[in-house]
Amino acid sequence: MANISGFRTALYFLLSLFSIVVLGLSATRLHYTLHVPLGDPVNGGEDFYDRIVVELLVASILTMLWSWFVMWIIRKRKETAFVSTFRGGFIGLAILWLMWLIGVIVVTHMWGDLRWCQIYKPCRILTALVAFVWIGWITMTVIFIVEIIFVSQNGGSRVALHGRWDPRVSTATSNRPNYGFSW
Repeated sequence: MANISGFRTALYFLLSLFSIVVLGLSATRLHYTLHVPLGDPVNGGEDFYDRIVVELLVASILTMLWSWFVMWIIRKRKETAFVSTFRGGFIGLAILWLMWLIGVIVVTHMWGDLRWCQIYKPCRILTALVAFVWIGWITMTVIFIVEIIFVSQNGGSRVALHGRWDPRVSTATSNRPNYGFSW
């Protein structure tokens, strides 16, 4: 069984960093739109908020927590009742991936080309938000691909999520045939 736990940990670490950046940019955008300065022409000077920014804020928080949880599982070889196999990991990652996909689609549609207003700080924040949402979603897609390849080569989706299955200590089951060998 291949051991790519270091590579997976690095990918999840990058994902957590990108999530932190998206969290900060989303919070900055929310603060600006909920406290529109006097004389600002945005929305006629009235406070408002973008629903997609709230969705990205929630998605980034959940992704940070998920990334830290998976890194902890990989590092400590933990098998929790919550998620102990790749199947559970795929379900969690798929939910987050869909949330980020919705975010990517909506922010790209709304703010995909803001070159005309780059002299204003709110436009630069939106441009950075679009970029980091794309980077985060691409990172999640790479994690998905790496984990699908790993699972397909190493015994199926019931392998322990930490990726180092040992029948002597693992509570997770494996699809791998035993062939009469006892470990």
